[in-house]
Amino acid sequence: MDQTKSYLPPQKILAKYADVLVNFALNSGAGLKKDEVVECVVPDVAKPLALELQNAILKAGGQPMMRLAPTLFSRDFYTLANDKQLTFFPEKYLRAKAGLIDHAISIIAEVNPKELKDIDSEKIMKSRAAQYPFREWLFEKERQGEFSWTAAMWGTEAKAAIVGLTIEQYWQQIIQACYLDQADPISEWRALARQQNKIKNKLNSLSIEFLRVEGEDVNLRVQLGPNRAWKTGGGSNIPSFEHFTSPDWRGTEGWIRFNQPLYRYGNILSGIELHFAKGVVTQATAKQGEKVLKSMLASANANKLGEFSLTDKKFSRITHPMAETLFDENIGGPYGNTHIAVGMAYKDCYKGDPSQVTDQEWKKMGYNNSPVHTDMVSTVNRTVTAELTDGSEIIIYKDGSFTI
Repeated sequence: MDQTKSYLPPQKILAKYADVLVNFALNSGAGLKKDEVVECVVPDVAKPLALELQNAILKAGGQPMMRLAPTLFSRDFYTLANDKQLTFFPEKYLRAKAGLIDHAISIIAEVNPKELKDIDSEKIMKSRAAQYPFREWLFEKERQGEFSWTAAMWGTEAKAAIVGLTIEQYWQQIIQACYLDQADPISEWRALARQQNKIKNKLNSLSIEFLRVEGEDVNLRVQLGPNRAWKTGGGSNIPSFEHFTSPDWRGTEGWIRFNQPLYRYGNILSGIELHFAKGVVTQATAKQGEKVLKSMLASANANKLGEFSLTDKKFSRITHPMAETLFDENIGGPYGNTHIAVGMAYKDCYKGDPSQVTDQEWKKMGYNNSPVHTDMVSTVNRTVTAELTDGSEIIIYKDGSFTI
């Protein structure tokens, strides 16, 4: 199906979308600066948004590097590629690109979410792992304050059908979530950031040793460790309504079940339940997609906690599941959501200067390093209690909202 003919948001909406991504999301909420280089990777079906992104970058005085990514190529690639082709890493090219770009904008647009359903997930993991050094180069630039990125979504018929919406209804969720229904979306995002920062600052003022998460789908104890910083989206995802941190993976104990499905590599994983002991996943089950789940966890250090996140229902403008992690990990509803990610930790969740920390020091502090980062979401009610270093306790989250 030709996605652009089924429903296309008005040009003024797409222009607002591009404006938010370029003039708010980049530079951690400060927007693009003159002469900075922005790589935009946009699937071909989202070409109308690519045009608006190019124009917004040009108007802001930046340098656009536009790449229209072909859709429906991945299945043939993974079917035909041998090991050498799967792991091909053009180091010289990617090092030059990592040195050149100041920002990256990535648009998600899945025309066929089941495209990779029958592909061996180990081949996908192997290919992704081979590209990890490029991501690390960009993360290092980010830690130096020399790079920022953001991701956003283009609505497709296939995604809308999965969650029982028409494509126009699906787009209305995107429009509402990103404040594109408002006269000045950037002002709305900045106002939200001020509210989020108040909670972030309160969280960061607490000397938290452990988080205890309790509810009908969870009994989990997560060790934060010293110098952990809570963060908000800060423009890195549009939309983002969460508060998150990266814990000391070694202190994770207990279990958690996720009532929201995970859509990954052409598969639907539902009914996921993870059990942790001494920081490692010791048991992983799923009512659907268990083989894929275990394949993901078999990647290097993908069986350890990389992120813990809470979304306050008062902030989120997402009212319906979207079959896309970018949105589903920020969904609101009656109890907000809790999501955790196994795999890569966020090193900017550190209270000091991350650019001054060595690899050995990151390891010593328990920041997990992995080529994958897999978010899993629960919207079931839960209570989160902070165990402080002085031995006292304080409830920080209950009934879908922060209580501090």
